[in-house]
Formats: sequence, structure tokens, C-alpha cells
Amino acid sequence: MPKMRVGWITFTCSEDSTILFLELLNKHFFEWAEKVDFVYFNALKKSCSIYELKDVDVFFIEGAISNDDEKKKLEYIRSISKYVVAIGACACTGMPSAQRNFFDEKTKELIRARLEKFHLNENVLSVPQVIKVDDMVMGCPMNEDAFIKILNKY
Repeated sequence: MPKMRVGWITFTCSEDSTILFLELLNKHFFEWAEKVDFVYFNALKKSCSIYELKDVDVFFIEGAISNDDEKKKLEYIRSISKYVVAIGACACTGMPSAQRNFFDEKTKELIRARLEKFHLNENVLSVPQVIKVDDMVMGCPMNEDAFIKILNKY
């Protein structure tokens, strides 16, 4: 049986779910190595350009979407993936990364130069606000048991 082709990408967040995933590898590496081919995961290995990928079975998305480049990558990921799973609070709800969406006008004006300098959009979006997701794993960091259940599901 062929291995499941899996991707993991991080957008705007603290990457706490990535760290938790790497810790999970201490317990599950040999089990998962037999079943999963990580075709994209920068924290594990040098990855190709996201736009070189095709036919991914499951893509895990960590982090909120804060600029047009992230949105474009996310839309491409959806187009090449059978299933997309939002991982962690930022991906699932946008928060806490999306706090600036609720700033008053004075505060928004104070940060405007930084947003422009780093090509950030005025509002931060959750993954489901941009694309259809098939599952979500909540938490900050993600809930470990919920993640394992989702991984096993696919």
C-alpha cells in the first residue's frame, strides 16, 4: 500500500503546533514513517517550492492568513490536496493572530506603516475564511489527541 502523501505548512502564528508535532515524533516516528511520506514540511526537511507539489493526500495548515502571498499559497494547497486540515487556534479561528482586526482606528493608524513595510493585509483571516477545510484541530497549541485522531482518520 502506498504511503499517504502529507504536507505541513505554517503561516502567521507562534508555530507551537509544529513544535508539538515534532515532540509527537519522539513517540510515533517509526509507526508514522511506515505510513506517511512528508512531501512538504520545512521543520523536518528542506522542502520544494509549494508550487511544485501535486497530488497531496492531506495538508495540515498551521497559522492564520495575513498577506496576499499566504492566501495564494493556501488556495494552491487546496487545489492539489484531497483533504485540508486547519491546525491550532490561529488557523481555525484566526485568533490570537487576528487581534489587530479589532483595533480601534487610532491603533490601526499606529501600525499602518509596519503593515505596509511587511506587505501585511489590514485584516488577518482564518483558514476557513479563505478555503474549504475538511477538519480542524483546535488549541494553542493543537490538542494532541485530536491531532492523532485526525491523522489516523486519513
